[in-house]
Amino acid sequence: MYSNILKSITINSITIPNRTVVPAMVTRLSGEDGYVNQDIIDRYVSYAKGDVGLIIVEAMAIHQSKSGPLLRLSDDKFIEGHKALTTAIHNNGNSKVFPQLIHFMKVARSGWRQTIDMLSDQDIKAIISDFGNAALRAKEAGYDGIELHSAHAYTLSSFLSRLNKRRDRYDGRTLEGRLRMFGDVMAEVRAKVGHDFPVGVRFLADEMIKDGYTIEDSRLIALRMAQLGVDYISLSVGGKFEDAILKEGLPPYPYTGYSGERCMPGASYPKMPHVHYASTIKKTLNDKGYTIPVISAGKINNPDDAEMLLNNGHADMIGMARQLLVDPNWPKKIAMGREDDIVHCVYCNVCKQLDENFKKVTCFLWPKNYIQAPDYEPDGNIPIWDCEKPLGAKYVDGVVKLTWKEAQGDVSGYNLYRAEDDLKIDVIEAKKGRKFDDKLVLCGMKYHYYLRAYTKSGQTSAPSNVIEMTLPLEDYVSQKKSNKP
Repeated sequence: MYSNILKSITINSITIPNRTVVPAMVTRLSGEDGYVNQDIIDRYVSYAKGDVGLIIVEAMAIHQSKSGPLLRLSDDKFIEGHKALTTAIHNNGNSKVFPQLIHFMKVARSGWRQTIDMLSDQDIKAIISDFGNAALRAKEAGYDGIELHSAHAYTLSSFLSRLNKRRDRYDGRTLEGRLRMFGDVMAEVRAKVGHDFPVGVRFLADEMIKDGYTIEDSRLIALRMAQLGVDYISLSVGGKFEDAILKEGLPPYPYTGYSGERCMPGASYPKMPHVHYASTIKKTLNDKGYTIPVISAGKINNPDDAEMLLNNGHADMIGMARQLLVDPNWPKKIAMGREDDIVHCVYCNVCKQLDENFKKVTCFLWPKNYIQAPDYEPDGNIPIWDCEKPLGAKYVDGVVKLTWKEAQGDVSGYNLYRAEDDLKIDVIEAKKGRKFDDKLVLCGMKYHYYLRAYTKSGQTSAPSNVIEMTLPLEDYVSQKKSNKP
């Protein structure tokens, strides 16, 4: 059924077993020393056990600047730990694994931050050299390729930005000037790792800030990256310092403003708000004769939607950070025909809030005190309903109030399904409790609701009874008229 998702794809010299990607996502599981530890290994092995096609390990520093709990590849002393990580991943499945290499500039608790126009020529030469050396370390550590972090608030992205204030070879007033730093880094990386070692890039399709660049620039940036020999392009948006909300006594955090919200769109945003970027950039590349994979990401969690994007040529691979965090077994469940067992991300962004506060990144939908996703046990005890109609609902003052009786068995939570006016039904919420207020209903429409209870690793019950509710527009209008003075 999901032949496109499960189809392999070639990136340079390697074959990725399917089209799923876990983009780099901060875990805060490493120590201040930057070494790989067992918690890091366990996190990424869970993706390998879940049959994720391509695992991008969280951004790791190529230089010595401090930044809290952050992995590092800035010295040969870190190689051994990364070898342990890549070995564990390769021993637990067919997934391929790349590290995301990052350079970032200084920020202070006062709110001050270093910008690229403050960098000397010598600083820039050192950054270019650091990228090349880190890429070589990654190859020596057994990674299958690397990804250059040229997105969000960080150094390479700042050179690409329309807000680049440099007035030299990297002049921000021209697109060519803005692209030169990335070109210099690519040349250095290729000189160190060769042309048969995969090198991908993650960059912004839209900066999502005032006077920042949009798809009109990013389609051309992507074209130049292809001309420079990148092996895939992974797209994000936003996450900039320019609109960050400053908090007294804390360094600026680039995911607090509007651009940060768009980078990790929450529950209030429609599903798949960014797919048009991948579609436009893929068409630009293909029209110019380039066939490198383009990865689309952003609120994609439904297998049918992922299959549609691939089938219709809107993307070549599907990136799912938050969805694969909550359920790293998403690909395995699809391959097994057990898509009803998927634990769906509800985009509550608790993971984002934990990152913002420098705490270990976990998922709200995992059992309490878990720091890793539960193992998948497809033959575990399936929850059951012990009554015919466990789900009840009533409409009160613009809200459909849903309550339900507890399912029997090893229940971790409940998926709530809804359809509007007999359209396709979808998961709208995952709850640990047994009530939910649906505040996004409109009089004059018909709604259907039902529940599935699920275990900690996603085995689902049969559907509950279906609640059908029609909210009469006539009653609403009549009530408003009667309330007139």
